[in-house]
Amino acid sequence: MNETAWRDLVLLSLCWLAYFALHSALASLAVKRRVAAAWPRLMPYYRLTFNLLASLLILPILWLTYRDPGPLLWRWQGAAAWLTNVLALAALLGFWLSLKSYDMQEFLGLRQLRLDVRKVEDQEHFHLSPFHRHVRHPWYFFGLVLVWTRDMNATTLLSSVFITLYFIIGSRLEEQKLLAYHGDTYRRYMARVPGLIPLPWKSLTAEEAEALLNTHAAD
Repeated sequence: MNETAWRDLVLLSLCWLAYFALHSALASLAVKRRVAAAWPRLMPYYRLTFNLLASLLILPILWLTYRDPGPLLWRWQGAAAWLTNVLALAALLGFWLSLKSYDMQEFLGLRQLRLDVRKVEDQEHFHLSPFHRHVRHPWYFFGLVLVWTRDMNATTLLSSVFITLYFIIGSRLEEQKLLAYHGDTYRRYMARVPGLIPLPWKSLTAEEAEALLNTHAAD
């Protein structure tokens, strides 16, 4: 790799770091509370604006990633290519199926805007979809499968590493909020179900999930 390629990798790294720092800051309760205290009328727009910024700001990073990919590091071939493509399709299917388990109006910020919601806390109730019985963050898991089943060159490997690190760190930051919202119920859930990678020996049956939800409702 020449000097220009190394410079591009450094630039890409800085862009990912800046993106993740801004994304984490804007998602934090501390920043939301400051906005709510200073400009309460803006809160109904907060989640929608947050999602729009996240979508727009990642576009130049993706352009940097694929503009000049650099040398090919590895390519899945033969049976491995079939397997990785099947896994990627299964992850896409899982993501699509999981959408029905989320309140997408709440997730996108449309409900907050329509109902003029000015609360800092997320309004979606604690629930456990079939996927959540096996992994606490199904979307992150599906994202990891998609990322690591692709052919890799210098820039895509670098981006994959940053995405993976952010999923690890971001999931922990997210769970700090979930613990604040749901307390001991979520703590018990964390003890039973893995965070990012499903493990056959750590999951909840449908009956156990229902019992946990009932306990939370009683509390």
